Amino acid sequence: MSLLLLVFSANSQNSNPNAPIFKFVEEVHDFGNIIEGPEAQIDFVFTNVGKEPLIIMQANASCGCTTPDWTKEPVKPGQKGSIKVKYTTKDRVGSFNKTVFIRSNAYSDKERYEIQIKGNVIAASNTDKSIKINPSIQNAKN
Repeated sequence: MSLLLLVFSANSQNSNPNAPIFKFVEEVHDFGNIIEGPEAQIDFVFTNVGKEPLIIMQANASCGCTTPDWTKEPVKPGQKGSIKVKYTTKDRVGSFNKTVFIRSNAYSDKERYEIQIKGNVIAASNTDKSIKINPSIQNAKN
C-alpha cells in the first residue's frame, strides 16, 4: 500500500505544470588530473526555472569520500542555489567517478536528480613532469 502511495505521489509531482525545475550550469564536472592530498571541490550552481520554490531535502554521495552541502532555504523561481561537492583525494590514487543523488520537490523523470564528479588522482610522490595537473582544484566554481 505504501509503495502504491509513493508511486502515486511521484507521478502527481511530475504532472504539476508549476513544479520547480533544476537548470544546472553543468551536471558533470571533470577535475582532470589532480594531486593527492588536498580536497577537490566544485560548486554546482543551478537556477530554479520552474514556477514554485525549489526545496532540496537531501543530497547523498555514492561513497564516503564525497561530501555534498547544499542551499538549505527554498530557492524561488528565477533564483540561484548551489550544491558544493567535496572529494577527499588523500589515499585515493587513481581515477574516480562519483555521483551525488538529490532528493527535492523539483520535476524530474527519475526518482532523484543526479550530478557527478570525476577525475584522476595522481600520487603526491609522482615525479613524472609529463602529466598535466589541474592547479585549480581548491574551490572550482561554475
